[in-house]
Amino acid sequence: MKLAEPAADEAVVDAVLTASRTLVAVVTSSLGAAAEDTTLAQYRALVVLASRGPQRVSDLARALDVTPSTAGRMCDRLVRKGLIRRHRTRSDRRAVQVTITADGRRVVDEATARRRTLLAGILGKLPARQQQAVASALRAFAAAAGEVPDGQWPADPAGEPPPPALSRPARDRAAAGAHGRS
Repeated sequence: MKLAEPAADEAVVDAVLTASRTLVAVVTSSLGAAAEDTTLAQYRALVVLASRGPQRVSDLARALDVTPSTAGRMCDRLVRKGLIRRHRTRSDRRAVQVTITADGRRVVDEATARRRTLLAGILGKLPARQQQAVASALRAFAAAAGEVPDGQWPADPAGEPPPPALSRPARDRAAAGAHGRS
C-alpha cells in the first residue's frame, strides 16, 4: 500500500513560486551568448547529461519529462550543434546513448560560473543566517526533486577529472581562466 504524500502548504507553494521566477531569470541570464543557440529545454538536457552521465534517449526523455520523440528531436539538434554525441554502448551494440561533448560541457560550466556570480549577488543582500537557511531549504528541495549535487557529477568527458583538492567553484574559476573567459 502506497502512502499518500503530504500536501504542501499553499503559502509555501506561493513563496517557492515567487522565488522560482527569480531563479528562471537568473538561469536565462546565465546562459549568456549560448542563449542565442540553445533553448532552456536544450540546456536542461545538457545539464542532465553532465550531471548523470551518458543516457539512452528514452532515459533522457524520462528525466526531462518529455516524450521520447521530443527528446530524440532535441538530441538531433544538439548533435548538429556539436554539444552531444550519439554512440553505441560497448555492452549492447544495439543500444544507443547520448553523451555530452567537451563543447556541451563548456556551455554548462560557463553558464554555471555566471549563475554562481548572479546568485552570490542576490544572496549577498541577505544576512548570513538567512543565507544558511535558504541553502538548507534549497538542498532539501533539490534532493526531493532528484537533482544531482554539482560535487557528484561525473568527470568532464574532455579529459581527466579535476584534482580532488579543488572545490566545484574553484574548478569553475579555473576552467573559465583556462578558456580565456571570465
